[in-house]
Amino acid sequence: MFTGFPEETIRFFLSLRFHNDATFFDAHRDEYEKYVRAPFYAFIDALAPTMRLIADDMELRPAKCLARIRRDTRFSRDKSPYRDHMWLLLRRGGEERAVSAMYWFELSPEVVEWGLGFWDNNRPAMNALRKRMREKPEEVLSALQAARIPDAGLDLYGARYSRMAMPADLPQALQEIYPLKELYVKRTAVPLRIAYTQEVLTRCAEDMLRLKPLYTLLRKAADDGMAALDPG
Repeated sequence: MFTGFPEETIRFFLSLRFHNDATFFDAHRDEYEKYVRAPFYAFIDALAPTMRLIADDMELRPAKCLARIRRDTRFSRDKSPYRDHMWLLLRRGGEERAVSAMYWFELSPEVVEWGLGFWDNNRPAMNALRKRMREKPEEVLSALQAARIPDAGLDLYGARYSRMAMPADLPQALQEIYPLKELYVKRTAVPLRIAYTQEVLTRCAEDMLRLKPLYTLLRKAADDGMAALDPG
């Protein structure tokens, strides 16, 4: 049963930040399993009933949702072998994150955040979403309005193209979204102290259910993007 992340979760992250090597991690592996993996698994299990209300094909096995503590440093300038924070992804089962619409949750010594969106620059999905904005603007506007986006503390983010032709008749509310390279919604300004209580589960679940109309829209765009890549 999830009752909040223990304070030892954050202590472990901070210790790993300052002793980021295999020797330290191997000596404290039991702490990782007890204070990081176990509470994250409990959080995912507790969140699962809400996610099933959103989609019945979502991968909800904790081991498949939680990021690995060991980083892939092959293509990164940062060669620190371990994460000093953890995140989880909730997406369609068997689907690569690069092409998926997904929910996410992250906990670090500085912040607790969650949201919904595409991973990085998902060009096929964003192209498909732009096509929907041009052809079915009311559908996109309806999804945003139903999810009550934007809102205080829950807003849209993403890097944008500096030069992109804007359709002349595009509604004003969509003109900020149209040139985005990526798109995600993030809950910000959450006090870290709530991570230590069940309130973090309650608030996260409420937001994820609230964002269901937007998830449905992004899911369609992701599927359309993949279909465009493989029309056969």
